[in-house]
Amino acid sequence: MRRLVGIAGALLTALLAGCTVGPDFVRPAAPEVTSYTPDKLPAQTAASKVAGGEAQHFVAGQDIPGQWWTLFHSQPLNALIERALKANPSLQAAQAALRQARETAYATAGALYPTAGGNLSTTREKISGGEFGQPGKSPLFNLSTASVSISYGLDIFGGARRALEASRSQAEFERFQLEAAYLTLTSNVVVAAVQEASLRSQIAATQDIIKAESQELAVLQRQFTLGGSSKAAVLAQQATLALERATLPPLQKQLAQQRNLLAVLAGRFPSQGSGERFELATMQLPRDLPLTLPSQLVEQRPDVRAAEAQLHQASAEIGVATANMLPQFTLNAQFGSTAGDLSSLFTPGTAIWSIGGGIAQTLFDAGTLLHKKRAAEAAFDQSAAQYRGTVLTAFQNVADALRALQSDADALNAQVAAERSAGASLALTRQQFRLGAVSYVSLLTAEQVYQQAKVTLVLAQAARYADTAALFQALGGGWWNRADAHSPEDRGIDSFLPPPLAVDSH
Repeated sequence: MRRLVGIAGALLTALLAGCTVGPDFVRPAAPEVTSYTPDKLPAQTAASKVAGGEAQHFVAGQDIPGQWWTLFHSQPLNALIERALKANPSLQAAQAALRQARETAYATAGALYPTAGGNLSTTREKISGGEFGQPGKSPLFNLSTASVSISYGLDIFGGARRALEASRSQAEFERFQLEAAYLTLTSNVVVAAVQEASLRSQIAATQDIIKAESQELAVLQRQFTLGGSSKAAVLAQQATLALERATLPPLQKQLAQQRNLLAVLAGRFPSQGSGERFELATMQLPRDLPLTLPSQLVEQRPDVRAAEAQLHQASAEIGVATANMLPQFTLNAQFGSTAGDLSSLFTPGTAIWSIGGGIAQTLFDAGTLLHKKRAAEAAFDQSAAQYRGTVLTAFQNVADALRALQSDADALNAQVAAERSAGASLALTRQQFRLGAVSYVSLLTAEQVYQQAKVTLVLAQAARYADTAALFQALGGGWWNRADAHSPEDRGIDSFLPPPLAVDSH
């Protein structure tokens, strides 16, 4: 009998594992494109003889380090990101969401196993003998019962397995949402640090301009006193100096706000500050830029992997909706003992047991289950379209970053030449003006050109750093090379849960 029961159990297990309604998820194929841009990329960008003007080389197929921000060789930046990864609330929220999804997957897995419950009760009862045809007798007695009940929902059509598949996909989605949060946080810190450094350089450049114009005003005032300059020239220089001074407070305001942003990204209050100070001169522009193969981008972008997990979940939900339209089978069993007192439980003659099964099938629901299935199919189509949109956006991000890096290098090269030409022109014009060879209008024009060129040069330098960070972000940020990318929880959930349904990896 035991052998027959074992054989029947094995056959039942095989039946449950082999019959699963709904579509089996097939991972979308990688896009069949071989480049990110319509034109062939140059081997390297243009170079300029200025800080941050080094040529950058595109290295196809080179992997991205897990801590890509260390390529900027800025110790303050490394320290700030390390602190942000420990204290940023958005990252902590994403970590909690992943833990919740994992626990939900564990809970969902319970539907594939029997549910057992125990009961122990003891009562003192009095009944009327009239109920049993013995009027006048009212016996008083104790009744103790101990029992174990087992209930098992037979997953004949795989509805529970599809629900588990959907739950695991949700956990996978949250995992890649966490990776996206890591990437967004680190990228935001790098860009914010570059912006702070840029603002400091702009403020320094503006202060140098104010100092030079103040000196020029002093010269004009002396010339006016000696009769060598007009009152109009003095007033014009005073107005120019005042306008330049007016540009300083907005830059200082932006710097203060940027410092507040860095503090908040690091999980601190603005009043506590971020502690680090950033200058463009202390950052090194990465020379070699890894360029992921287009066929690998969908594997490395967290947002694409998260969209794929949502697509997988939507596919599994179709199976759940389909299984709900089919008969539901359950097995129930109970074994126990009932006696007049606790000490007599489980003695001969006190055993009680029952075993049974059930089948339930919806006969009429006005099309509710059918429309739920169709809704699940529509949700899958929606997820498929969203996945394609995410992939297209990913490729666009990389193409935009690559184009920006080339444009930034060319712009910086041109701006270096413009700033040096403007500086030389201003120096010559000042000398000529002091000798009376040119009018004040010529001097004023030369000053304005140089002022604009100097500030624009700083912006061009900062753009190269910021767009380099944008490229690393667009390529996925190298999360797969981080030591903590695959935590023990990831391995634990797979070892505890039943094997997943077969999925085509192509």
